[in-house]
Amino acid sequence: MRWVHPCTHGAGENLVLFPPASGRREGGREGSTTRTSYTQGSARHVTSAKVGSASAQDPSFFTMGMWSIGAGALGAAALALWLANTDIFLSKPQQATLEYLEEIDLKTLEKEPRTFKAKELWEKNGAVIMAVRRPGCFLCREEAAELSSLKPKLDELGIPLYAVVKEQIKTEVEDFQPFFKGKIFLDEKKMFYGPQRRKMMFMGFVRLGVWNNFFRARNGGFSGNLEGEGFILGGVFVLGSGKQGILLEHREKEFGDKVNPFSVLEAAKKIKPQTSASEKK
Repeated sequence: MRWVHPCTHGAGENLVLFPPASGRREGGREGSTTRTSYTQGSARHVTSAKVGSASAQDPSFFTMGMWSIGAGALGAAALALWLANTDIFLSKPQQATLEYLEEIDLKTLEKEPRTFKAKELWEKNGAVIMAVRRPGCFLCREEAAELSSLKPKLDELGIPLYAVVKEQIKTEVEDFQPFFKGKIFLDEKKMFYGPQRRKMMFMGFVRLGVWNNFFRARNGGFSGNLEGEGFILGGVFVLGSGKQGILLEHREKEFGDKVNPFSVLEAAKKIKPQTSASEKK
């Protein structure tokens, strides 16, 4: 490049730079290439910034995000509801043995209660025994009424009908008596609800079977209250006389899972009453 000092020109003359022809062409090319690359890079950054800014300001971007979160939450809720309605999380009942039931201490509900071993209830003639989850529960009252409908046939067979409760609160047992036609005893240690006590907590209220039981009992005209403990599940037993054993053991799976009355009656027909020595003579 040739440079001309401004002092060698007149005041009105302009400073002129004349790059060599070849240099001008090559430099022009290189400079042009550099400027083009820089311009393209800048364009990319500007474009990305514009896209990001546009996405951040676009309402549909937030809408799509909210829909994604909502769909995920809905899917998780649907899965939880499905699992709650299976038996996966239900505690498995442990079957009772005759020896276990025989040694349970029960109390009468008289003013002066008497404590006795449970085997007295079925030793001679066998027995049908209901372990009541909660006397004030309208589902338990429904089951008690169905079992009581069997009493005329049980009386013909000479088989008594009993119930045990976990606690005695206010007039709960007395209020339960109109639905149950047999004698009721107190199982303070809750042994009839074992050997392994099973509970159903608030998961019961999302089970479709429980809601179906609710509507069935309500439509049947049963009502109740919220007094007492009602999470420990109950059941129904048909016990043969003496050492005949347990002929039927129904363990409540969920709230309102009542025993089949026909199964109770069929098991009761298998009971063989004990005959005393005098009767044998």
